[in-house]
Amino acid sequence: MLYDLVHGHEDHFALFNLMRYITFRAGAACATALLVSLLLGDPVIRWLKSKQRQGQPIRTLGPERHITEKAGTPTMGGVLILAALFISTLLWADLTSPFVWAALLVTGAFGCVGFFDDFRKLTKRSHMGLSKRARLGAEFGAALAGAIIIQLATPAPLAGALAFPFVKDWLLPFGWFFPLFAMFVMVGSGNAVNFTDGLDGLAIGPTIIAALVFALIAYLVGNRVFADYLQLHPVPGTGELCVFLAALIGAGLGFLWFNAPPARVFMGDTGSLALGGALGTVAVAVKHEIVLCLVGGLFVVETLSVIIQVAYFKRTGKRFFLMAPLHHHFEKKGWSEPTIVIRFWIVSIILGLAGLATLKIR
Repeated sequence: MLYDLVHGHEDHFALFNLMRYITFRAGAACATALLVSLLLGDPVIRWLKSKQRQGQPIRTLGPERHITEKAGTPTMGGVLILAALFISTLLWADLTSPFVWAALLVTGAFGCVGFFDDFRKLTKRSHMGLSKRARLGAEFGAALAGAIIIQLATPAPLAGALAFPFVKDWLLPFGWFFPLFAMFVMVGSGNAVNFTDGLDGLAIGPTIIAALVFALIAYLVGNRVFADYLQLHPVPGTGELCVFLAALIGAGLGFLWFNAPPARVFMGDTGSLALGGALGTVAVAVKHEIVLCLVGGLFVVETLSVIIQVAYFKRTGKRFFLMAPLHHHFEKKGWSEPTIVIRFWIVSIILGLAGLATLKIR
């Protein structure tokens, strides 16, 4: 909004010239989102508590300490993240960018799906929310719309192709089937972050780390000079996603202030689905879907632990892990919650650095 208002007047006022720079607007977006989330945090938490007298339903099959330590904590804290993210992005991003609107569409739609899922859990006082068919149907529909927008905004031959890290020239063409592939990337990313959300600060930390990595990737891919130097596939216009991700980082940091152990609020599916969808959408737009699997490796492992647990139990009647997702397995083994969270953050940092290394190895 601010960018569009001052565009064309940069030469008349020196301060307006700063708006030309994505780095300036990204920094401003991060600071704005952080400030908004900190200012809204207490009022939002009080409002959620007033509406959720008993807090988020706790699974009786989960770790025993959750029943006593986390009972009464409100959920749906993702509304705080989304409010800060949307306000900041709309203020500082170039709103003529289709990539920004695709990211906002998928993030907002996934957040709405998560909101209704959380709402149903609260009203039924059960950890079972929307039906899988309704939930996945809505997610796939939103993801498909976002994927089509991205494909139409991306120049050929990249528009319908999959790029590979470590390889500078070869593309795997999908043509008009690419939106279907992109749709699965976005939905998979959203649900992977959702599986990871189970301990105080566990999901938001790795999300911020992944967003930092992809903010840099978006900036480099969107800049022809840097992309050519690093032998990346340039995607004009994706630099604006750096502003979107910077806002996500600021919103995430503000939420972490209230979600740090012991959490005063949980993000719920409202936040986790939206954050995962945001990362998936950006990865598709900047043609680094495979790198997302590396940078978000923690999310991948958490998801795989659930798949393995279910498949193994159906086959043998026994559990492969003490409990899935994986972070609950370590809880059952006696690890304290802060230990699990911090060690998982360390793993995420290592994976993020590995993802950045792919930019130079061509």
